[in-house]
Parts: sequence; C-alpha cells; structure tokens
Amino acid sequence: MPDVTDTRQTDSPAQSGPRSFDSLISDCVHCGFCLPACPTYQSWGEEMDSPRGRIDLMKGFSEQLIPLDEVVRGHIDACLGCMACVPACPSGVRYDLLIEATRARIEDTLPRSAADAGFRNFVFALFPYPKRLRAMLPALWLAAKMGLPRLVAGPLGNLLPSQLRQLATMAPPINLRDSFAALPARTPAQGQRRARVALVAGCVQRVYFPNVNAATVRVLSAEGCEVLVPGGQGCCGALSVHSGRLEEGKAFARALIARFEKHEVDAILINAAGCGSTLKEYGELLAGDPAWQARAQAFAVKVRDINEYLATLEPRAPRKPLEMRVAYHDACHLAHAQRVRLQPRELLRTIPGLELLEIPDGEQCCGSAGTYNLFQPESAHEIGTRKVDNVESVAPDLVASANPGCTLQMQAIARERGHALRAAHPIELLDAAINGTALA
Repeated sequence: MPDVTDTRQTDSPAQSGPRSFDSLISDCVHCGFCLPACPTYQSWGEEMDSPRGRIDLMKGFSEQLIPLDEVVRGHIDACLGCMACVPACPSGVRYDLLIEATRARIEDTLPRSAADAGFRNFVFALFPYPKRLRAMLPALWLAAKMGLPRLVAGPLGNLLPSQLRQLATMAPPINLRDSFAALPARTPAQGQRRARVALVAGCVQRVYFPNVNAATVRVLSAEGCEVLVPGGQGCCGALSVHSGRLEEGKAFARALIARFEKHEVDAILINAAGCGSTLKEYGELLAGDPAWQARAQAFAVKVRDINEYLATLEPRAPRKPLEMRVAYHDACHLAHAQRVRLQPRELLRTIPGLELLEIPDGEQCCGSAGTYNLFQPESAHEIGTRKVDNVESVAPDLVASANPGCTLQMQAIARERGHALRAAHPIELLDAAINGTALA
C-alpha cells in the first residue's frame, strides 16, 4: 500500500507527515472504544463490521495473511465511512485515511460484478456533474407531480431492485425555477464589509437544494461579508474519494482549486458537510503531487463550514422570532470528520422563539453517508430507521440538517411511514429569521 499523508497536529514530529499504511494500522491497540460508536456494529454485532475488525482485515491482507477477496470487500463496503470511530478512538487512529486507501486498493484490484459496476458507474457519471443533474430535473419534477416517490416508497417499490428503489425514493421536491437559477458571481456586503469570502456551490446542493445556497449568500451579506461564487465550479471530489475512486477525486480537486485560487478571499465556505470534510483534506489528498501539494494546502487552510465560519462573527443582523421546535441533526462529516458540533447550535440559539431539541443517540449516523444508501440500501435503511425513530421521539416541527444527503435519507424514510418530515439547513432558518420570510 502507498504512504498516506497524516497532517494532524501532534506534539511528536514522528506522528505527522507521510506514513506507511502499516504504520497507520499499528496505531490501533484494539481497545474497543470504537465499537459502540459504529452504526454497522450496532446493527449486527459482528466484529468484522466494526472499525477494529475492519482494521484487522486491512492488516491481514496488507501482510498477505488473508486474500483480498469478496468476503473482505463485503465488510469494507458495509462501512459507512461516517467517522464516528475517529473521535471515539483514544489512540488517534486515522481510520479515515485507512478506509479511503483500502477502498482505492479494492477498486483497483478486485473487479465487481457487471451489475454492481454498472450501477456504480451510473452514479458516478451523474451525481458529480451539476449539468447532468439539471438535465434530469424536468423528468423528476413530472415524476413528483405524478406521486412516483410516494408510490415507490410503498408496496409497489418492492417490485424494483433495491438500489433502484432507493434511488427513486430519495428524489426531493423540485422547484424548476429555483433549480435553474444562477447564483450571482458577486454579492456585496451590507454595511461595512467585514470579510471577503468565496462559496463552493456543490453538486446536489446546487441543483436539488438551491435555496440553501441562496440563503447562504443572503445571510453572509447581511452579516457584512462580500460573497464571491467563482464560475465554472465542478464537483469537489468528495463522493469519489469516499468511494475509493481517488484519481477521479484528485482530478475534481485540482479543477476546483484552479477555479478558486484566482480570487483573493479570507475564507472558502461550504454548506454541505460531506463536501467540507474532503475540502479540508485537500492537502492530504494531493500530498504526493509536487505541482499541486502547496496549492492544495493553501486552499484547504481557508476552508470553513458555513456554521463554523458564522460562529466566529459577532451577529450583526437582527433576528426576528421563529416560533418552532427544531431538532438539530449532527451530520457525520460535520460532527465527526470536522468536529463542528457546537457552532450550529450556537447559531440556532440566536433566533428568538426557536426551541432547540436534542435527538436521542444523536451521534449515530442516519444511513445516508454520501452514496452508501445507494450502494448498501438495506443496511442504510436499518440505520436510517433508528435515526428517524429518534427524531420523531422528540416531536419536532422541523429537523435542521447541514447535509443534503441526510435530509433526503430521513425524509425518504418518513415518506415510507406515510407522512412528511419537514427539514431545513440551519442557514435557511437563519435566513428566515434575518429577513422575516417564511420557510419553504
């Protein structure tokens, strides 16, 4: 296995910089603190479906003690990559680097069945490309008007292959006008300018949740930030990197860096948790590329989640009351991968009248995990059902979620139960409070 760059801040120089795959594995002392944090271990109680067990598998095939075969791949595929094990680990094991490197090796060396490979290629030929996603909008809009997502969520959906059923049930409500609207290239700050920032528009976020980006721009402007949205942005590479398609992810990363480094800004902001975790790791992702390493590090050091960034600014724009009970959902790649937990809650508490609710067992994943709910629909549904049970137990008026995949996953399971789960990004709640507008 190739060396992997570990850029975490430590007191020991020997623990930072390029490290071998075997060296990263050796950090695991098999204490088991990761077990209760792992959603798949919670589901099945199977050691090989825990982080500790998967590390044992990695060690086994790395040392050629066991073959890298379909059985091993099944356990690796079953991992959500939610990173709940990373903050739970007292030894600081970089499971994120290990699982990404392992998946890359699997994709490079172990062929998949024609059906599995075909579906994966379809997903990666579609989701990272906003233009292709937009091309599907009229058909999805018509399907929603005909009630197809509701029908597929019921008994009719059992006639479809599980992956196609999952894809159909995940379809969000479509507003054609908003989804085809372009964000302004530059939005001036209201009042005295406090900062100049650039926004990563995302792929799914840009097309299926356009109001999140629009709300982000409005709130930043109201809080005294000039906002740039560099043109020609593509995918950040998060879906590819998390699925072991590292070269594809690196190509997306280089293209995005090239778009943004033309602009002198104080921060680069993202409002989708899964994308944010990858953007912050560009320095690690491109560490072996002499032409891009420094550029990637310069980009990554400026990346902030929108909640994380706004929490550093003293609120300037007055908030109007929002009388509602809001359950805040910790997106895994925000809470675990980026360690951003308090900031979204602090921002929501600045809204008068809003009652913030904590979800029981809130650290557990919702089952979305990027493309996981498409490739592992049965496991994702089991995990998602636990999450929705816990959300509904606090009887919220609305769920605040900082990741589009989480929102789609929870709403799809709620539809199966015959009711709607109202959800919004925290930035949409702030926007409604600042501008006195109703939530969609």
